Amino acid sequence: MKLVFPADPVAVRGALKASMSGLTNLNLTIDERGVIEIVLAEVLNNVVEHAYAHHTSGVIELRVKRGADRLHFTVLDDGVPLPDDGLPETPSHSLAGPVDDLPEGGFGWFLIKELTQDLNYVRSDIRNRLDFTIALADTRVS
Repeated sequence: MKLVFPADPVAVRGALKASMSGLTNLNLTIDERGVIEIVLAEVLNNVVEHAYAHHTSGVIELRVKRGADRLHFTVLDDGVPLPDDGLPETPSHSLAGPVDDLPEGGFGWFLIKELTQDLNYVRSDIRNRLDFTIALADTRVS
């Protein structure tokens, strides 16, 4: 599956819906669908909010390929690079205490790193490329 869409919040919502619809024939579990949706929402919204923060327009490309026991995702954009040209550090946050005392931000990359495997970021010329996989349940019959 390949989707190309404008880097704006409305288009991201549409692309997220289209990508999830495009995966229906894979017989994913509810948990797998939930993980995929959370990760894609975080990644795509990060592109809009940060890579294209100072641009009036931009495009995001999402590619998804099925592997034997996982899905391979590639997200491409021409926005600004990640700081220090690498994946951000994700400090651990204490979730104890009142919700109002939780720090703002930083949870998106934490979720992405926790829910994916093979996470890799590369900046080449003017293009950002984020690759990751999401493991699928073993559906083989014994």
